[in-house]
Amino acid sequence: MYKEKITELLLSTNREGMNKLVEHMEEGGFFTAPCSTRYHLSKEGGLAEHSLNVYENALRISGGLGRPEEFLRDSLIIASLLHDLGKMGQFGKENYVPNMLKGRATKVDPNPEPKQSEAQPYKSNPDLLYVDHEVRSIAIASRFIELTEEEQLAILWHNGLYGPFKYEIQGNETPLYMILHFADLWSARVTEEEGINE
Repeated sequence: MYKEKITELLLSTNREGMNKLVEHMEEGGFFTAPCSTRYHLSKEGGLAEHSLNVYENALRISGGLGRPEEFLRDSLIIASLLHDLGKMGQFGKENYVPNMLKGRATKVDPNPEPKQSEAQPYKSNPDLLYVDHEVRSIAIASRFIELTEEEQLAILWHNGLYGPFKYEIQGNETPLYMILHFADLWSARVTEEEGINE
């Protein structure tokens, strides 16, 4: 469901190279990856679900601010759906892997099977060098499509004061960045936290 809608939206932008990017997203596990290690949507397919939530909330915010649906239409689609692209991983390696805990040995079962943690189902992949996912998102997308300056900035800064670029943002905000940041925050803290899919 999420895969089809995301694919349809991305291809609707007619951005050159988008079909190759969508293929790479499929091969790279974007549509099955979790969105986080233990917070919002830390489950299989969580990344795609979150990305679509961000897009839908970005549309609502844009409309609520009196911006017509055509306002930055393609950029809203691209920035919203690709802002966390780096969370799928890179170089053939997943960003998040199952967090398997060793079972406690007992007399009955001296060698219990490891089980996935319920408190933190995923962990960062130790085989993938650490790069902020915002930077990784731009690097992956830019291999296939040409991002506009405003799209790059919005993706890079989408975590606002919670991200690594908090000191660069003040006074340099753009409409796309502000819409994306609040849509991302609202999706993670309200839509997904409360299980609301409006």
